Amino acid sequence: MSDRYCTYGGAKNLSISAQDMNSCCYSCGDGCGGGYPAEAWDYWVHSGVVSSACSPFSLPSCNHHEPNQPNPCPTNEYPTPACTKKCQDGETWTGAKHFGASSYSVSGESDYMTEVAKNGPIEVAFTVYEDFLAYKSGVYKHTSGGELGGHAVRLLGWGSDPSGGPYWIIANSWNPSGGNNGYFWIARGDDECGIEDEGDCGVPKM
Repeated sequence: MSDRYCTYGGAKNLSISAQDMNSCCYSCGDGCGGGYPAEAWDYWVHSGVVSSACSPFSLPSCNHHEPNQPNPCPTNEYPTPACTKKCQDGETWTGAKHFGASSYSVSGESDYMTEVAKNGPIEVAFTVYEDFLAYKSGVYKHTSGGELGGHAVRLLGWGSDPSGGPYWIIANSWNPSGGNNGYFWIARGDDECGIEDEGDCGVPKM
């Protein structure tokens, strides 16, 4: 959503609050227990989301899914912060709300490429397997290990590697040090781990 304010708004630098989405959107899912991307984009359209200056993310950072790190995440997930509807920067909650004009979904390699090229990054989800946790570079393809769950990430672009083939460029949200400095490449064109099933996105109300 923050990216879309940049692409539609002439490089408008607006950061949307993950805290508002996580704590106050009850239709989006289960807070820190996970959620549904399409519902989050609908919430942006119908209820609006405040800026991160109003409601910054309150949970401490930790090294998610990285073994032997100095700042490990707890074994149990953090409790979802309460929805306080009070800005920390002095702005009113309603005044800090930013809305989407529309939200929609795209599917498949061709539609993903068209959407990203025309309108900017999209949100996608994929199935995480055990071998993904060891990823550091190259084009990821699932080869071994059990299923760990689903995960939503930001698809930024695409490319092709001489040894690994076509790939999507993905920004992860776990840690800036995870994977390839917070990013990873995943195989493109064969719906690897369900990555091409659905991409969620929208148009901001400027």
